[in-house]
Amino acid sequence: MPGWKAHWDLLLALFILAVLLTLEYGFDIQLPQVASLIVNAIAYLLAGRGVLKLAWRKASRGDIFNEFVLMSVATIGAFAINEFEEGVAVMVFYQIGEWFQDAAVNRAKRSIKALLDVRPDTVIVARQEGDVEVPGADVGVGETIVVRPGEKVALDGDLQTESGSFNTAALTGESKPDTKYRGDQVLAGMINLNTPVQIKVTARFADSKLSRILDMVQDATARKSQTQLFISRFAKVYTPIVFFLALALCLVPYFVVDEYDFYTWFYRALVFLVVSCPCGLVVSIPLAYFGGIGLGSRNGILFKGGNYLDVMTKIDVVVMDKTGTLTKGVFKVHQVVPVSLSAGELVRVAAALERNSTHPVALAIVAHAGGAAGEKAEQVEEIAGHGLRGVFEGKQLLAGNLKLLRKFSVGYPTEVEMVADTLVAVAVNGQYAGYITIADEVKEDAHAAIKELQRLGIGTVMLSGDKQAVVDKVAYELGITQADGDLLPEGKVEKVQELKDAGKRVAFVGDGVNDAPVVALADAGIAMGGLGSDATVEAADIVIQNDQPSKIPAAIKAGRITKRIVWQNIGIAMLVKVAVLTLATGGAANLWEAVIADVGVALLAILNAVRIQRSDLEA
Repeated sequence: MPGWKAHWDLLLALFILAVLLTLEYGFDIQLPQVASLIVNAIAYLLAGRGVLKLAWRKASRGDIFNEFVLMSVATIGAFAINEFEEGVAVMVFYQIGEWFQDAAVNRAKRSIKALLDVRPDTVIVARQEGDVEVPGADVGVGETIVVRPGEKVALDGDLQTESGSFNTAALTGESKPDTKYRGDQVLAGMINLNTPVQIKVTARFADSKLSRILDMVQDATARKSQTQLFISRFAKVYTPIVFFLALALCLVPYFVVDEYDFYTWFYRALVFLVVSCPCGLVVSIPLAYFGGIGLGSRNGILFKGGNYLDVMTKIDVVVMDKTGTLTKGVFKVHQVVPVSLSAGELVRVAAALERNSTHPVALAIVAHAGGAAGEKAEQVEEIAGHGLRGVFEGKQLLAGNLKLLRKFSVGYPTEVEMVADTLVAVAVNGQYAGYITIADEVKEDAHAAIKELQRLGIGTVMLSGDKQAVVDKVAYELGITQADGDLLPEGKVEKVQELKDAGKRVAFVGDGVNDAPVVALADAGIAMGGLGSDATVEAADIVIQNDQPSKIPAAIKAGRITKRIVWQNIGIAMLVKVAVLTLATGGAANLWEAVIADVGVALLAILNAVRIQRSDLEA
């Protein structure tokens, strides 16, 4: 068990107690009462001085109904009726239980932090004077760092080497190698697997995606679930009630029992106090939520608080964006259909506008036109949910969906409405010039994710700004029964609000900056963290690091597993405590049985909570 050196006094107290019990029950040797009092008092102070200090400090501030005061009263009471060994035993075993609890909670917190805090403190920077090792916090944006095989990447950046293979487990929960090529983004926390690579830094040490993730997880442990808050409130009410019940158990029989013996009823009251200590519940419940957050983190799912584990157990409907969530969001030009221009000219003018956008569709057109270094339009304006307009070579250009053309009263052939792929329509000087179709691919695990959600009894809905024909095609492929396209950001908000007004608990999954409002509105907002925008990740309650839809049902399972363990702990604790309290009231339990019941329940709850971290979300 970790940390024994810090608990030498408790171990010494346990040794003294063991010697006294061996003498008394093994060799039938009784120490004189004064000697027994002195030796037991030494053991008691060794084990319990910390509890006594806390009890005094809290009582002096008016907080007398807490577990420390309760334990102090019970053990000092045992000494008052000459039950020295039992008083020491109660304090020793109570402290051992606290030791186990602290170790379990600290282990859970460390396991969460260790999953993510994998940034090296120093990095090698390629500078004019040669390679220099400097603290990661001192590296500026635009500098080039060198990462050797087996080393961890310290900062986010773009790969400058031709290619490299990386382990991304710290960020995504997936241990399989991920090959990156020149210009691809490499994130802090990844491990270089084969050859030395150079990375051009794009974000400072404190601003890396890994730093933000770590901050999220650290904040998550401070955000309590409704069950945790209930247990805290319950303990504040429960403790004074049992304290006064113990007092009543000692004094009331004086008025109703013929042969009242103060020693007998005082002893029963002490047993009652020890058994009623709520420490097992108060510690094991937060531990279960730490375990749930850690379980999610290991699987690439970041819960921003224990409360969101609870929320996921109540979700009725999962609403998903299409592009970047269910599809890869990696577009390629599929077809160029010009009308008044040549195919090459249509792509050229469209790319001049799209070079002002970072939308995946825009990037596909720019790549098809020959890259980002080409000509750019001027006076470019982005019209949310529609597309772009601007001036190029003295001509007014429009490039976007058909809603954009309708907005500016540009006529187009009706057959264009029937195109099933993502479409970018182009107009020059108010005249329709043709369209470009863009192909996207459904993610490999999207179908399995939808099937698993439906198996779990969760409804599935897809909302997209893309046109209805494209949305219907993807929905049919995935088996989603409700799918709405042609939606502006406010349209998605309206659809989710309609579901909430119908009494549904809604989780929304998205990745684009335009998804941030609806992510914030949903009961559970889930962001695809790898491809997702910073705004969406910030607004979300849960972040999926590897962008895999299969992590959505996994997040629901993590919540359900955590909830099941929490209520098992509550049930076990209350059942045992009620049983032993009943026995204590009738005089059928002593202090030894009381402390064993209290510590035993706490340890059972802790061991049960630790099981969460070993759960399999894929099952």
